[in-house]
Amino acid sequence: MYDEAQILDQLKEGNEDVFLFVFRRYYKDLVLFAGTILSNRRDICEDIVQDVFLDLWNRRSSISIKTSLKGFLLQSVRNGCLDELRHGKVVRAHVDYVSFLGNDTDSLTEQYILYSDLESRLKKGLSAMPEEYRQAFELNRIYGLKYREIAAGLHVSERTIEERIGKALKFLRHYLRDFFLWISFLLYL
Repeated sequence: MYDEAQILDQLKEGNEDVFLFVFRRYYKDLVLFAGTILSNRRDICEDIVQDVFLDLWNRRSSISIKTSLKGFLLQSVRNGCLDELRHGKVVRAHVDYVSFLGNDTDSLTEQYILYSDLESRLKKGLSAMPEEYRQAFELNRIYGLKYREIAAGLHVSERTIEERIGKALKFLRHYLRDFFLWISFLLYL
Protein backbone atom coordinates (compact mmCIF):
# COMPACT_ATOMS: atom_id res chain seq x y z
CA MET A 1 0.00 0.00 0.00
CA TYR A 2 1.22 3.49 -0.87
CA ASP A 3 0.98 6.59 1.29
CA GLU A 4 -0.01 9.93 -0.26
CA ALA A 5 3.52 11.35 -0.49
CA GLN A 6 4.79 8.20 -2.20
CA ILE A 7 1.93 8.24 -4.66
CA LEU A 8 2.60 11.85 -5.63
CA ASP A 9 6.36 11.25 -5.94
CA GLN A 10 5.84 8.14 -8.05
CA LEU A 11 3.32 9.92 -10.28
CA LYS A 12 5.80 12.73 -10.90
CA GLU A 13 8.37 10.13 -11.92
CA GLY A 14 5.91 8.63 -14.42
CA ASN A 15 5.23 5.34 -12.60
CA GLU A 16 2.36 3.82 -14.61
CA ASP A 17 1.59 1.20 -11.94
CA VAL A 18 0.95 3.92 -9.37
CA PHE A 19 -1.17 5.82 -11.87
CA LEU A 20 -3.26 2.69 -12.49
CA PHE A 21 -3.54 2.19 -8.73
CA VAL A 22 -4.89 5.76 -8.33
CA PHE A 23 -7.20 5.32 -11.32
CA ARG A 24 -8.69 2.08 -9.98
CA ARG A 25 -8.95 3.45 -6.47
CA TYR A 26 -10.86 6.64 -7.34
CA TYR A 27 -12.50 6.19 -10.76
CA LYS A 28 -15.84 4.74 -9.66
CA ASP A 29 -16.29 7.20 -6.78
CA LEU A 30 -15.44 10.15 -9.03
CA VAL A 31 -17.98 9.04 -11.65
CA LEU A 32 -20.63 8.74 -8.93
CA PHE A 33 -19.66 12.17 -7.59
CA ALA A 34 -19.96 13.68 -11.08
CA GLY A 35 -23.40 12.04 -11.35
CA THR A 36 -24.61 14.01 -8.34
CA ILE A 37 -23.83 17.23 -10.20
CA LEU A 38 -24.87 16.18 -13.71
CA SER A 39 -28.04 14.30 -12.79
CA ASN A 40 -26.53 10.89 -13.45
CA ARG A 41 -25.67 11.40 -17.14
CA ARG A 42 -23.19 8.54 -16.85
CA ASP A 43 -21.53 8.84 -20.26
CA ILE A 44 -20.68 12.49 -19.71
CA CYS A 45 -19.61 11.79 -16.11
CA GLU A 46 -17.23 9.10 -17.32
CA ASP A 47 -15.82 11.42 -19.99
CA ILE A 48 -15.15 14.13 -17.41
CA VAL A 49 -13.46 11.73 -14.98
CA GLN A 50 -11.34 10.26 -17.78
CA ASP A 51 -10.33 13.78 -18.84
CA VAL A 52 -9.30 14.53 -15.24
CA PHE A 53 -7.11 11.44 -15.14
CA LEU A 54 -5.65 12.22 -18.57
CA ASP A 55 -4.83 15.74 -17.39
CA LEU A 56 -3.28 14.34 -14.20
CA TRP A 57 -1.05 12.05 -16.23
CA ASN A 58 -0.11 14.69 -18.79
CA ARG A 59 0.77 17.26 -16.13
CA ARG A 60 2.18 14.78 -13.61
CA SER A 61 5.69 16.25 -13.55
CA SER A 62 4.57 19.84 -12.95
CA ILE A 63 1.35 19.41 -11.01
CA SER A 64 1.25 20.91 -7.53
CA ILE A 65 -1.33 19.41 -5.20
CA LYS A 66 -1.93 21.59 -2.16
CA THR A 67 -4.64 19.40 -0.64
CA SER A 68 -4.94 15.63 -0.71
CA LEU A 69 -4.88 13.75 -4.00
CA LYS A 70 -8.51 12.77 -3.47
CA GLY A 71 -9.44 16.40 -2.77
CA PHE A 72 -7.60 17.49 -5.91
CA LEU A 73 -9.40 14.87 -8.02
CA LEU A 74 -12.80 15.79 -6.55
CA GLN A 75 -12.22 19.48 -7.22
CA SER A 76 -11.06 18.74 -10.77
CA VAL A 77 -14.16 16.63 -11.45
CA ARG A 78 -16.40 19.30 -9.91
CA ASN A 79 -14.84 21.95 -12.15
CA GLY A 80 -15.27 19.70 -15.19
CA CYS A 81 -18.94 19.16 -14.33
CA LEU A 82 -19.54 22.88 -13.87
CA ASP A 83 -17.87 23.54 -17.23
CA GLU A 84 -20.18 20.97 -18.80
CA LEU A 85 -23.24 22.59 -17.23
CA ARG A 86 -22.11 26.02 -18.39
CA HIS A 87 -21.49 24.77 -21.93
CA GLY A 88 -24.88 23.06 -22.09
CA LYS A 89 -26.64 26.18 -20.87
CA VAL A 90 -24.86 28.37 -23.44
CA VAL A 91 -25.76 25.97 -26.27
CA ARG A 92 -29.43 25.84 -25.21
CA ALA A 93 -29.59 29.62 -24.85
CA HIS A 94 -28.10 30.11 -28.31
CA VAL A 95 -30.50 27.63 -29.93
CA ASP A 96 -33.47 29.27 -28.20
CA TYR A 97 -32.25 32.72 -29.12
CA VAL A 98 -31.69 31.94 -32.80
CA SER A 99 -35.06 30.21 -33.11
CA PHE A 100 -36.74 33.21 -31.43
CA LEU A 101 -35.18 35.70 -33.84
CA GLY A 102 -35.76 33.68 -36.98
CA ASN A 103 -33.99 35.05 -40.06
CA ASP A 104 -33.85 38.73 -39.12
CA THR A 105 -30.06 39.22 -39.39
CA ASP A 106 -30.10 42.95 -38.58
CA SER A 107 -31.95 42.26 -35.37
CA LEU A 108 -29.64 39.33 -34.69
CA THR A 109 -26.58 41.58 -35.00
CA GLU A 110 -28.03 44.22 -32.68
CA GLN A 111 -29.08 41.59 -30.16
CA TYR A 112 -25.65 39.97 -30.30
CA ILE A 113 -23.96 43.30 -29.58
CA LEU A 114 -26.29 43.96 -26.65
CA TYR A 115 -25.80 40.44 -25.33
CA SER A 116 -22.04 40.67 -25.74
CA ASP A 117 -21.90 43.99 -23.88
CA LEU A 118 -24.13 42.68 -21.11
CA GLU A 119 -22.11 39.48 -20.79
CA SER A 120 -18.87 41.45 -20.56
CA ARG A 121 -20.30 43.79 -17.95
CA LEU A 122 -21.77 40.88 -15.99
CA LYS A 123 -18.39 39.10 -15.93
CA LYS A 124 -16.77 42.26 -14.59
CA GLY A 125 -19.49 42.56 -11.97
CA LEU A 126 -19.10 38.95 -10.90
CA SER A 127 -15.33 39.30 -10.59
CA ALA A 128 -15.76 42.47 -8.50
CA MET A 129 -18.07 40.91 -5.91
CA PRO A 130 -16.92 38.89 -2.88
CA GLU A 131 -15.98 35.29 -3.77
CA GLU A 132 -18.60 33.66 -1.55
CA TYR A 133 -21.42 35.67 -3.16
CA ARG A 134 -20.14 35.05 -6.68
CA GLN A 135 -19.77 31.32 -6.11
CA ALA A 136 -23.30 30.92 -4.70
CA PHE A 137 -24.78 33.08 -7.47
CA GLU A 138 -23.02 31.19 -10.28
CA LEU A 139 -23.90 27.77 -8.89
CA ASN A 140 -27.56 28.77 -8.69
CA ARG A 141 -28.15 31.10 -11.62
CA ILE A 142 -25.61 29.82 -14.15
CA TYR A 143 -25.33 26.14 -13.31
CA GLY A 144 -28.91 25.68 -12.13
CA LEU A 145 -28.16 24.07 -8.77
CA LYS A 146 -30.78 24.35 -6.02
CA TYR A 147 -30.02 26.13 -2.74
CA ARG A 148 -29.97 22.81 -0.88
CA GLU A 149 -27.42 21.35 -3.35
CA ILE A 150 -25.20 24.41 -3.08
CA ALA A 151 -25.43 24.41 0.72
CA ALA A 152 -24.46 20.74 0.87
CA GLY A 153 -21.52 21.25 -1.50
CA LEU A 154 -20.22 24.30 0.36
CA HIS A 155 -21.01 22.91 3.83
CA VAL A 156 -23.16 25.87 4.89
CA SER A 157 -26.87 26.30 5.60
CA GLU A 158 -29.49 26.92 2.92
CA ARG A 159 -30.25 30.23 4.64
CA THR A 160 -26.61 31.27 4.17
CA ILE A 161 -26.85 30.47 0.46
CA GLU A 162 -30.12 32.42 0.22
CA GLU A 163 -28.46 35.44 1.83
CA ARG A 164 -25.38 35.22 -0.38
CA ILE A 165 -27.45 35.04 -3.57
CA GLY A 166 -29.62 37.92 -2.37
CA LYS A 167 -26.53 40.04 -1.71
CA ALA A 168 -25.07 39.04 -5.10
CA LEU A 169 -28.30 40.12 -6.84
CA LYS A 170 -28.32 43.42 -4.98
CA PHE A 171 -24.69 43.99 -5.93
CA LEU A 172 -25.37 43.19 -9.61
CA ARG A 173 -28.47 45.39 -9.76
CA HIS A 174 -26.35 48.26 -8.51
CA TYR A 175 -23.36 47.40 -10.71
CA LEU A 176 -25.45 47.00 -13.90
CA ARG A 177 -27.96 49.82 -13.28
CA ASP A 178 -26.56 52.11 -16.00
CA PHE A 179 -26.51 49.26 -18.49
CA PHE A 180 -30.17 48.39 -17.90
CA LEU A 181 -31.19 52.01 -18.29
CA TRP A 182 -29.40 52.07 -21.65
CA ILE A 183 -31.13 48.87 -22.80
CA SER A 184 -34.52 50.20 -21.67
CA PHE A 185 -33.93 53.37 -23.66
CA LEU A 186 -33.03 51.39 -26.82
CA LEU A 187 -36.02 49.09 -26.48
CA TYR A 188 -38.50 51.96 -26.31
CA LEU A 189 -37.15 53.99 -29.29
